[in-house]
Amino acid sequence: MRVLMVFRHLLRGRAQADAPGALRQARLYDLMSLVVFNRHRRRVYGRIVELSGAQPGDRVLDVGCGPGYLTALAAGAVASEGDAVGIDPSEPMIDRARQVRGHGNCSFELGKAEALTAPDASFDVVLSSLALHHGPEAARAKAISEMYRVLRPGGCAVVVDFRPPQGRLGQHLAGVLAGNDMRHNPIDRLAPMAQDAGFTSVTSGDLGFSLHYVRAYRPVSP
Repeated sequence: MRVLMVFRHLLRGRAQADAPGALRQARLYDLMSLVVFNRHRRRVYGRIVELSGAQPGDRVLDVGCGPGYLTALAAGAVASEGDAVGIDPSEPMIDRARQVRGHGNCSFELGKAEALTAPDASFDVVLSSLALHHGPEAARAKAISEMYRVLRPGGCAVVVDFRPPQGRLGQHLAGVLAGNDMRHNPIDRLAPMAQDAGFTSVTSGDLGFSLHYVRAYRPVSP
């Protein structure tokens, strides 16, 4: 168990004063993602892009992009006519994303989910995967409202996060690795938050690997 606590400490590193929940160790996060999803990472993340309906020519925003894996897949889906932008509050994450995946129509910027700098109605698709559980519930609600703001009318948002682990051992391991972020992750609140923000046609489902998604659309008419 002490090894897991060390792993958690390494993953978070020294906190940024303006982004206390941000993960710092980008290479380690990338490695952890490969281990968790094994050979299925591309299939799972590709399904997220499919759910969004991203098409060639679309503009995609990936909120809480980490080292940029999902952003890069979205960039491939929208082709050279479109572009994908990933934002994350962690400088090391953005640095690695730019180094490994930031080329062509795929770019990365520092930014917070609850305070997006993008103009209103400037993206066709907004994605967010495994990010919102790092912030308090009030920040999650604000982040979803910001996703609504930057989406064009008719645009789609897909938010994916972990289901809380079941059983005492699973909850204990999650607490060691991620504190209460995952152990008590209120994913049942995501759909109501989306509705409160103004989204319509809100649906939800599972992707495997204890992942839950919410898909929602900004209505064409107010």
